[in-house]
Amino acid sequence: MAKFSFTQDLGIDLGTANTLVYIKKKGIVVREPSVVAKNNSTGDIEAVGSDARNMIGRTPGNISVIRPMKDGVIADYDTTATMMKYYIRLAQKNRSPLAKKPNVMVCVPSGITMVEERAVIDATKQAGAKDAFPIAEPFAAAIGAGLPVWEPTGSMIVDIGGGTTEVAVISLGGIVTSQSIRTAGDDMDDAIIQYIRKKYSLMIGERTAEAVKMEIGSAGGRLDIETMDIRGRDLLTGLPKTITITAEEIAVSLKDTVNAIVDSVKNTLEKTPPELAADVMDRGIVISGGGALLTGLDQVIAEETKMPVFVAENPLDSVAIGTGKALEYIEHFKSHPHIASHSSIN
Repeated sequence: MAKFSFTQDLGIDLGTANTLVYIKKKGIVVREPSVVAKNNSTGDIEAVGSDARNMIGRTPGNISVIRPMKDGVIADYDTTATMMKYYIRLAQKNRSPLAKKPNVMVCVPSGITMVEERAVIDATKQAGAKDAFPIAEPFAAAIGAGLPVWEPTGSMIVDIGGGTTEVAVISLGGIVTSQSIRTAGDDMDDAIIQYIRKKYSLMIGERTAEAVKMEIGSAGGRLDIETMDIRGRDLLTGLPKTITITAEEIAVSLKDTVNAIVDSVKNTLEKTPPELAADVMDRGIVISGGGALLTGLDQVIAEETKMPVFVAENPLDSVAIGTGKALEYIEHFKSHPHIASHSSIN
C-alpha cells in the first residue's frame, strides 16, 4: 500500500474549463484554463493555459486551440496528458530534483464510465504521477465546501462546472444518491451565442459570451436593468457590428439551462431517503463551481425546492480544495471505493 508524503502529493481538479492543482499546506498553486494551442503542421504544443486561451479566435490556420476536456471527461487523450504534465511541473517548480514522483488525487464526474475513468487515471500517470486515485467530483466539492461528509447526516451539494453539473446527497463518507448531467457553464455560453445569433443575426465568440454571462447574466432576471455593448460579425453584411443587450434578454437565453440544473436537483431529492431528505431540509443545499456565481441561481433553486440554498465560501475552489484534502483520507478511500464513481481505487 502506497505511503504518502503529503508535501509532494497533489490534488487536481481537472475541469472542462479550468484546471486547479492543490498542494497540502500551500493551497492552490496552479489555476489555469484547460486549453492547449497546437501546431497542426508539426504537432508541437505552442501554448498551454492562459497563453493558449488568449489565442482563441485569433490563430492562423496552422494553429488550433483545443479544449481537451469535454463534458468533464477526456476528449483528446494525448493533449490532456501533455497539459497535465505541464501543470504538475508548474506546481512542483521549486521541488528538489531528487524528489519522488507525486501521488495524485484527481476528480472525475460521478456519472463517468469505467472507460472514461481509466483514461483519466492513465493520463495522470502518463503526466508524471506515481499513482492516481479518482474521487467523485461532488464528494470533493462537499469536502472543499466544509460539509460534514463523514457524519451520519445528509449533506447536499450541487457543483456546477464548465462541462457538468454534479448533484449529490452525501452521508457517512459516501454518496447516497447523485445525478450528473452534461449541462453546465459551457451550455450557458452556447445558449447566449445562439440567442444573439437568432435574434440579432450577430455572431459572437466563446470569450464574448462568457464575458456577457459574467457581467450581466442571471438565472431569473435582475431588478437593476443592466445593459452591455457587445461586438461581433453581422451575418447579413459580414461586417463588424456593435449591439446593446439587456440583462433580461440574457436571463431569457439562459432559462433552459437553468431549468435543466433545477430539474437535476429535484430528481436527486426525489431519490433521497426520507431521513436524509429531512437533514437536507434542515441544513440546506450548498452550491459550488463557477456556475454558482450566476446571479440569482441560488434563489431560483430555493424557490423551486422550498429549501434554503447557500453558495460555498470559495465556489471556484471547492473541488480542488476537497481533492487535495482527500489525500489525508487515502486509507479510508482504499477501503471504501464507492467514494469514487467506480471501484477502481486499489
